[in-house]
Amino acid sequence: MRKTLFLLAVAIGASPGIALAESFTVTDDRAPIEVSEISRLYIDGTLAATFRLDDKTPSLTKKIEIPLGRVNHSYALCGQITVVNAEGRAETHQVSSEGTLTHPEGHHLVALGDEGFTDFFLRDPTDSEVAKHHPGHADICASPVS
Repeated sequence: MRKTLFLLAVAIGASPGIALAESFTVTDDRAPIEVSEISRLYIDGTLAATFRLDDKTPSLTKKIEIPLGRVNHSYALCGQITVVNAEGRAETHQVSSEGTLTHPEGHHLVALGDEGFTDFFLRDPTDSEVAKHHPGHADICASPVS
């Protein structure tokens, strides 16, 4: 019986038609006054994606895989955003936040920042219940961006 269960597990794992993980997508767009942006997305404390935006790459969409069957996931979004200020000089802002994703599988989220580049968070434009934002800085974002 054990051998049969083992072989069944191996067959399921090797079958390309059966998903062992779920996924969602995240898009990060460069704002009009941004010169560049480097941002990191952590899911459940693990780096899930890095977005590097500039004039050649103004938008990126990444597929994020999550374990099958989990309902809630913590997220942290960390960013280093360089903008051109009113005087025409470049200034860099460190932005971050954290939150909770509820049933994100199959959804498309966008990374958004407030106009003052002091907050950075995820939102699903079609379902406000998917991403909950917790204002304030995320502790995991204290590590340097490389």
